[in-house]
Amino acid sequence: MRKTSRIAAITAACALAGGALCGAGAATAGQSAANSTHEPYNIGQLVTDIDTYYGTHADAGGVYQASPDSPYAEDLADIDADARRYIDKAARKAHHRGEKPAVVFDIDDTLLLSLDYEKRYNYTYNPTTWSDYVNRADRPAVFGSPELVRYAHSKGVEVFYNSGLSEAQRTAAVANLKKIGADVNLDAGHMFLKDKADPPAYLNDCATPGAWTCTTVQYKSGTRAHIEDDLGYEIIANFGDQYSDLDGGHADRTYKLPNPTYFVS
Repeated sequence: MRKTSRIAAITAACALAGGALCGAGAATAGQSAANSTHEPYNIGQLVTDIDTYYGTHADAGGVYQASPDSPYAEDLADIDADARRYIDKAARKAHHRGEKPAVVFDIDDTLLLSLDYEKRYNYTYNPTTWSDYVNRADRPAVFGSPELVRYAHSKGVEVFYNSGLSEAQRTAAVANLKKIGADVNLDAGHMFLKDKADPPAYLNDCATPGAWTCTTVQYKSGTRAHIEDDLGYEIIANFGDQYSDLDGGHADRTYKLPNPTYFVS
């Protein structure tokens, strides 16, 4: 996962304000942490506001967790309720039309919460510490996410995963998703991970073996295009915590989950 800007001040300001729409992120897809000549948001207060938004606390094992009664949890509950209503309605319509409905989920901070990593490493990214963290396969669930995966599956909707995690992290990702109860379609045909050494043919516009130039949007939208155009599914909903998870089309509706801790372009 390439984290190009670790703390986006405008997103954290939204977190302080609260509310489902603000918590889901008000910045545009290309917005970075600084876009003004005015004094930036104070970083110490910003971290405090992020902790307040998540209800951050250390559990008995010293692991940083989000609180189930935090503004973050409330925003997720609002998104989840809307998504369930929509999936139920869209799935019935798709089945009536003879289509094969599908939903697509990002993994990092859409299904698996990385708050403990962010806190421990002061909202900075290091590929070695990140890989070690992912490979432990013990991240907690983003509130409501395993239940939403199972709900979509129960409605006859095919579940796919579209992640920036690498192919080398597949075993850990599968184990962690099973651990949180999102044990649906965790095979290679449904979980798409980044394989820079041997990229799939459907990404040949930006990736060939040993030469990966895909942006996040190209990679993720190209994968969704493959799910629709090559596999024959209609993606009724796409879920992600970054706008780059959602941009590029090939989804009838998108759901932006809140994440004020980093920004991926």
